[in-house]
Amino acid sequence: MTKILVLYYSRHGGTRSLARQIARGIESTGAEAVLRTVPDLPRYETLPTPLPANPIDDGDSFVTKNDLASCDGLALGSPVRFGNMAAPLKHFLDATSGEWLAGTLIGKPAAVFTSGGSLHGGQESTLLTMMLPLLHHGMVITGLPYSEPALHTTSSGGSPYGPGHVSGDGKQPLDNDEKHLAVALGKRLAEIGQKLKES
Repeated sequence: MTKILVLYYSRHGGTRSLARQIARGIESTGAEAVLRTVPDLPRYETLPTPLPANPIDDGDSFVTKNDLASCDGLALGSPVRFGNMAAPLKHFLDATSGEWLAGTLIGKPAAVFTSGGSLHGGQESTLLTMMLPLLHHGMVITGLPYSEPALHTTSSGGSPYGPGHVSGDGKQPLDNDEKHLAVALGKRLAEIGQKLKES
């Protein structure tokens, strides 16, 4: 079975909501979605091994390096932090030089998603900068094609670079276009992951 890792950091729940919709899309293809998160800083170095389930994030476990090795694809999500990914997620990625040297992620498909408080608050630059470490790992970046009708109609989150969510005060739920684009990305990522795994 194709296994897609959905790795995210979420402070107020918007990015987590997108992650759950992406997981729905992945599972609609018959693939397995593995939801993982990262802890707030500076707790990462002080966590016990093995890592426990995250008590403040509805049970999604903290990511391990084994999750990277065992996945067939990766969806990476972060809230917008000044047009870039959040530090806790980058902190984890910065610690993956061993996986980079080993080629653990080479040839696996990857996609990115984000959530931010305002419509023009840096979502696209966050998505683009999240792609950089994935490219260094040799991953195959996939986005959302304009064959997705919601890309033409959304007045909230989402772009060809990946799904997005405009969270306002942090309590705004995903709208229908945001949900549709997240599910579509999950489905696309799983289908590409399956094809690459078979080849």
